[in-house]
Amino acid sequence: MKLLTALFAFLFSSGIAAEVAPITPKAAAQLVADGKAVLIDVREPAEWAESGVAAPAVLLAKSDFDGSQKLWKEFLGKNGDKEIILYCRSGKRAGVVGALLAAQGHKVANAGGFKDWQAAGLPTRKVEPPTDNR
Repeated sequence: MKLLTALFAFLFSSGIAAEVAPITPKAAAQLVADGKAVLIDVREPAEWAESGVAAPAVLLAKSDFDGSQKLWKEFLGKNGDKEIILYCRSGKRAGVVGALLAAQGHKVANAGGFKDWQAAGLPTRKVEPPTDNR
């Protein structure tokens, strides 16, 4: 986590941070429907369960991106040729992850927050709460 934070700070302070274009939820939904993009919800599992998620969203938590990136690596290996559209609660975490993905050469856009998806009247789905497997 500290390494990613330091890298992010370096990228912004050096002026070489990759830009993450904003995109409206409706435009994002159309790109996903056309098979040109994938939509990723970077919030955490408890947030997914609490509010639901965008119907076409792939659920890849920012905590996995900050940690082992196991799920992210698998996903990007299969979908890295498509545009990656991210959203979270407010758009901030999506912007952080997006900037790091863009710096790796991925085409990325930020669809803002889940509330923006809902306000646009786009379909959502429920997610089961995480289970404690201890």
